[in-house]
Amino acid sequence: MNTNEFARTLLLGIKNLLSWIGIPRHLLDKLDEILFLVCIVTIAFVVAAVVHLLLVRAARKILKRKHLDFFDSLFRYSVFRKSTALIPPLIVSALLPFAFATDSAWFTVSERVTWIYFFIVLMISVNAILNTVGDTLKNDGQLKNRPIKGFIQIFQVIFSCVVVIVVVSILIDKSPVNLITGLGAFTAVLMLVFKDPILGLVAGVMISENDMLRIGDWIEMPQNGINGTVTDISLTVIKVQNFDNTIVTVPPYSLVSGSFVNWRGMSDSGGRRIMREYTLKLDCIKPCTPEFLERMKAFDEELAQFIAEKQRQAAEGKVANTENPDGLVNGTIETNLGLLRAYMALYLRRHPFVSRDLLLMVRTLPATENGLPVQIYCFSSDKNWPSYESIQAEIMEHFVAVLPAFELYAFQRTGARDVLLNGIAASGKADLATMETAPLHTDPSEKQGT
Repeated sequence: MNTNEFARTLLLGIKNLLSWIGIPRHLLDKLDEILFLVCIVTIAFVVAAVVHLLLVRAARKILKRKHLDFFDSLFRYSVFRKSTALIPPLIVSALLPFAFATDSAWFTVSERVTWIYFFIVLMISVNAILNTVGDTLKNDGQLKNRPIKGFIQIFQVIFSCVVVIVVVSILIDKSPVNLITGLGAFTAVLMLVFKDPILGLVAGVMISENDMLRIGDWIEMPQNGINGTVTDISLTVIKVQNFDNTIVTVPPYSLVSGSFVNWRGMSDSGGRRIMREYTLKLDCIKPCTPEFLERMKAFDEELAQFIAEKQRQAAEGKVANTENPDGLVNGTIETNLGLLRAYMALYLRRHPFVSRDLLLMVRTLPATENGLPVQIYCFSSDKNWPSYESIQAEIMEHFVAVLPAFELYAFQRTGARDVLLNGIAASGKADLATMETAPLHTDPSEKQGT
């Protein structure tokens, strides 16, 4: 009763004010309900503005005392303004019975518009809050590399769909449950219209559940021209910055339906793999003579110890070193190639940037028409790309440089100049020692022969 008296007093004051301005009294008497509706709407928005002002001032005072990323995100997404926009429809809905009779058409229309406005503003404010939460979680140390943005967008899509259903049910004055059951006939249309978001939703869940991809991962997907670092993961697109600084976008479901290489395992491990080989000429591989072994003992101190240990094992009748099962893989003293493998294994083990905790070996691969490939397999402890390339180049350059000491030579296709020099050497009309280069190894005994 007191509330009704207040409403009538307020309405009378508005009429007197408008009458004083010059609006006829008989016209004002016909607009009682409209005037009261305008009054309560105005009051509702004024209250919302005051609450917004108080919240902003309080938040700024907190930020002056202590910087918080969460409050920065609140201002970035205008959460205070969007959230306080929920106050007007709530006030208007509570005061509508004082403006109109509950059975009047004006009351029905006003109430529907008020609640539609409320749910639309609620969707906008919830999306802003979710964006704020997403930014805060991305700065968290444990969740920094997780596809948080994709999860946030999933919640936003689900909540937006619920709001749309509720708004439509208000417009047609039907229960949301009845509306949902009636959507079965439009499933095919919805699948067609929202194909990308639905596929992105499923792919995002699979990627997150199986931890297939994180922001900052280096991935390689040749079929889509991708070879770079993941910079963003959302519901409908994944952004990758290639090493040439180009940006490639790809839908999440293409990663799930296809295949891609994720180098995170290498980054998280203790080293980055080096796997390179040179093909050696077969006619240079020969058994080691005692004289050759003695000469090679002076080449490297550790190699001398290896040769001595193998000679001792041979004298004792041991075929292999049972205490070192990879001994035969990483070298023998039976051939000059076996001795080279032993030396390179020793070289890699004492290299300061080769991991000693991961697999290391020097092995031969199946022979080809060009010769016998010898492969270096180890891991660089420095995973930085330029450093890794420098370490790999240093190892392979050293490999080539020591080949002549073991009387081994890499296969190299001959060019026009090589053919010319070989022809001159074969003719016997030039001294090999005075020639600028002799591309193919020539045994000194061949000088007098051919």
